[in-house]
Amino acid sequence: MKNIYITDLDHTFLKNDLSVSDYTKKIWNSYAQESIMSIATARTYMKTAQFLKGVAINAPMILLDGALIATMDKKIIKTTTLGRDATDTIIEEGWKFGIYPFVLALDDAKNLKESFVHDRVLNRYQKEVLTRYSSADNIQTEDGIRGKEENFKIVYMGEEELLRELLEHFETKFGDSVKYIIAPETYTGCYFLTILNKDADKSHGIKSVSEAMGFELDKLTVFGDNFNDMGMFGLAGMSVAMLNAQPEVKDMAKIVLSHTNEEDGVAKYLAGLKDE
Repeated sequence: MKNIYITDLDHTFLKNDLSVSDYTKKIWNSYAQESIMSIATARTYMKTAQFLKGVAINAPMILLDGALIATMDKKIIKTTTLGRDATDTIIEEGWKFGIYPFVLALDDAKNLKESFVHDRVLNRYQKEVLTRYSSADNIQTEDGIRGKEENFKIVYMGEEELLRELLEHFETKFGDSVKYIIAPETYTGCYFLTILNKDADKSHGIKSVSEAMGFELDKLTVFGDNFNDMGMFGLAGMSVAMLNAQPEVKDMAKIVLSHTNEEDGVAKYLAGLKDE
């Protein structure tokens, strides 16, 4: 049976400027004939496809923190979303704290078209994020943001203290009916709070890809750096944390690399396997 390698993108496979080095492409692609190769990311399909040009992906991808499982040729395997009413209720509760989220939603399932929705009321961290999407055609600006029919995730960005207060409020209001992820947002220097369907995460995504491809989890190696990677660390036969990973992620990993994402850590690990 083939080995399986699934990697996180940001601060794991990608460099800090969101590029993939030629060295990483060469090593990763050299595994594609003999192994199952894919990714697990918080990113949308659109951004993932943009970042991974020239990178071999031969299995369904885990996208949007597991809310979307899709192939590189836009075939949707599974969606796990929040409905319109649930999303609207969350937005209304969040506004009590003076903050609106980003909402990432499915606009067109046939053509796998995602939307990135935001309100006109933005904080400085949201404004900074939007500068990276100036050329994107899926940005939608609303007066009084509302949910769509199928919403992949709701993302708040702000200071840690505010988002932890917001998280506590949501947990009191909604309990475990939804899933929460709170973590540092390295690019902007703030925190993010993501809210998903309770069954949407990378660990559920791993199970979906395993079923689609017919592989055993003990043959799976996963790479990651942040809290949303810990679910898949608990499932995989081998879990590998980057040198730059969060301390809790390193504690859970079976291997902690001596290289960061900036130093092609994933590729150097894979190259080392061939030398054994």
